[in-house]
Amino acid sequence: MEQREDSAPYEVHLEDLFDGPMDLLVHLVKKNEVDIYDIPIALITQQYIEYLEWMKSLNIDVAGEFLVMAATLAHIKSRMLLPSQDEQEGENDDPRMEIVRPLAEYLQLKYAAEDLMERNRLDWDVFVRRDFDGTEAWPAGESQDLIQVGLFELIEAFQEIIKRVSPKYFFDLTPDAISVKSRISQIQDILEERGSVTFQEFFETQATRGDIIVTFLALLEMAKCQLIRIMQHVESRIIRIFNG
Repeated sequence: MEQREDSAPYEVHLEDLFDGPMDLLVHLVKKNEVDIYDIPIALITQQYIEYLEWMKSLNIDVAGEFLVMAATLAHIKSRMLLPSQDEQEGENDDPRMEIVRPLAEYLQLKYAAEDLMERNRLDWDVFVRRDFDGTEAWPAGESQDLIQVGLFELIEAFQEIIKRVSPKYFFDLTPDAISVKSRISQIQDILEERGSVTFQEFFETQATRGDIIVTFLALLEMAKCQLIRIMQHVESRIIRIFNG
């Protein structure tokens, strides 16, 4: 196994190329199937903090804006535990509106941007097929209905994979583990040969949690650098990695 180039833990800096705190809120609202105007603030706050802990444990740099949002959610949660002065006077000012209003505005802008992007990408599926050099992307008979995968959907898929490996290897990022840079080269070679690979397949040959984490960090770094595209099949929910 190739040696790491240094013993310092590798850290992925997401900068502005991955989803931000509002996207995490949207993800949690959709995941829990709740109305944004009736958010179960305690549950969402707990899940939000759990995501941040996961990102930190994987050496994913958590930007300050994520922490600001966590503090905002905790503040709203605390305000809902006790009746406010306005409530005592008969007025009903829901503390959740502090986050609901900007979230609703963000969703409007997000959907508008997605709509404009789709209009500007006429025949996008045709370009995707040419990039694959004839490699079949999905099993025969399935539609080619794909959606872009965000960071938080990817973390959820990764959590399911990591659960299957013994917990004692979870932080096994030792100097003798393969480096993220070397794993990126391996992934590039695989994609050049096969055109596309399912997210699951990249982890089937990894022996320890340390190896799995390095592979995940390599995929994040490649996505950030636009070396790969990460897409999900709408019907089967299968996540697949394509050359960028």
